[in-house]
Amino acid sequence: MIFSQKSLITILLLFCSIPVLAQKDSIDLFINNQMQKRKIPGLELAIVRHGKIVKTGYYGLANIQDSIPVTHKSVFTINSITKAFVGVAVIQLMEEGKLKLNAPISEYLSEIPESWKTATVLQLLSHTSGIPDVVDEEESVMIADNFNLSWKKVLAMPNDFKPGEEFRYNQTNYYLLGQIINKSSGMSFQEFITKKQLQKAGMEKTIQSGFGAVKEIVPHAANSYQFSKGKLNNMFFSFPPELQTAAGMSSTANEMAKWVIALQNMEFFKQKSSLEALWKPALLNNGKTAGFSRLLNGYAAGWPVIDRTEHPAAAPVGGGRSAVFVYPKDALSIIILTNLSGGSPDVFIDELAGLFIPDMKEANGFGMSPSGKSMKLILDKTGYKNAIETANKLKLKNKDFTLTEDEVNNWGYKLIGQKRLKDALELFKLNVSLYPSSGNAFDSLGETYAELEENELAIKNYEKAFQLNPQNKNAEQQIIRLKSKQ
Repeated sequence: MIFSQKSLITILLLFCSIPVLAQKDSIDLFINNQMQKRKIPGLELAIVRHGKIVKTGYYGLANIQDSIPVTHKSVFTINSITKAFVGVAVIQLMEEGKLKLNAPISEYLSEIPESWKTATVLQLLSHTSGIPDVVDEEESVMIADNFNLSWKKVLAMPNDFKPGEEFRYNQTNYYLLGQIINKSSGMSFQEFITKKQLQKAGMEKTIQSGFGAVKEIVPHAANSYQFSKGKLNNMFFSFPPELQTAAGMSSTANEMAKWVIALQNMEFFKQKSSLEALWKPALLNNGKTAGFSRLLNGYAAGWPVIDRTEHPAAAPVGGGRSAVFVYPKDALSIIILTNLSGGSPDVFIDELAGLFIPDMKEANGFGMSPSGKSMKLILDKTGYKNAIETANKLKLKNKDFTLTEDEVNNWGYKLIGQKRLKDALELFKLNVSLYPSSGNAFDSLGETYAELEENELAIKNYEKAFQLNPQNKNAEQQIIRLKSKQ
C-alpha cells in the first residue's frame, strides 16, 4: 500500500499523541514534533538515567494499513544495532581467553584468502579491515543472487585497502566475526548471544523474535516503511543466516534499555576494562579515528562512537531508523526505535539529551567549538546584525579565536531550520567575509537572499558562487530561475 505525504501527515497528527494524551510532558512534545517533522509513522522510546528506566513512550502507528498503534508489545527491527551485540560477544570471548582483539584473524579462520589473513579481529569489528564487501551497500543487496554465490565472488575480489588504512562499512567483516564466535564458543553465534546476553538481561520478546528472518511471523512486529519519490511504501527485507551478525535482530525499546543497564552493571563482563575496550574507538594506521559522519566519528568493537571532549557517547545505529545512545560520563542512555527507514533518530537524540543535561542544549552552544560557542552567547544577547563586528572583536581579544567555514555554514542552516532567516543571513555574510574564495559560502548567502525574496542580491551571490566554482550546477540553475522572474 502507498500513502501520499498529505495523507500520512493527517494520520500522524491523529495518532502520534494517542498513547500520551493524559500526561504529555516535554519529552512527549519533543518526540511528537520530531515524528511530524520527519514523517515517522511509529516510534518507541526508553530513557535510562542513573541505571534505571525513567521514561518509556509509545507513539504513532506500528501498522498504518490497519491503524494499529505502537504499544509496549510492539517489536521493531534494529538492523545494524545487532553489531553491538556481536561486539559484546567478542569481548566476552576475549575475557574467557578464547580470542584476542589484536590477533590476526588467521589465528581463528583458515579457509580465507591470503590477503585477508593479517587483518585483526578489532579491524573486523571496526570496519577497518579492507576486506571486500559481500553486500553492495549502495543497493543494500548481496553482490550476487544468493549468499553462496556472493561468497565465491567476494573471495576472488582484491582488498579495498590495506588493513587499518581506512574506515569502510562492510558486512563481510561481520560474517567472519560470526564464524569466529562459532568456533571460539563451540556454539552458533545466535545461541551464544541468546545465552550470554538476551537471557541474562531478561529480553523475552527479543528472544521470541529470533535473528533476522522477518519472513517468519514475529508477534506484534511493527511494519517497516520507507519514502520513495514522495510516497510512503512498505519495506520488506530479510537476512540470510550467514549475515545475521550484521543486521539480524528485533527488539523493543524497553528490552534494549534493560540490555544497556545489564551491560553497564557488569552483568556481561567480569572486568571494567572490558567495557572500556568495547567502547574505545579503533585507530587507523595514521592514529586517527573514523566513522560514518561528523557526529558518529569513530567505530569501536561493534559500536559506532561519538568521540568528543564533552559528553562522548557510544551510539549504535540501525537501518537509518533506530539508535541507542549511551552517555557513559552522564549516566544517561536514550533508545529510540522507529519503523521508518530514513527516520534517523541519531540526528536528534543529542537534542533530547539536552532535556536532562542543560549544557547539551543547542541553545547553549553544545557541539560548537569554543570560539563558536563564545560568539553565539554574545550574538544571542546583542543580535546577529553584529556578527562580523563581534567576530573581529573576539579575534582581537584572543589570537586563538577561529571560526571554520563549515561551522558557520552549519550554524546558519540550523537557524534557517528555526525559521530565523535574517539571523542566518548575517552568519552567511560573516562566512563570505571570512572565506571570500569559497563558492559554497556565496551559494549559502545567495540561497538565503532568495528565501527572503531579495532576488537581485541572490543572483549577485549565486553568480559569485558560480564564478568561484563553475561545477556548481545548483548556482547555475538558481541564476536562470531567478532571472526568469525579473
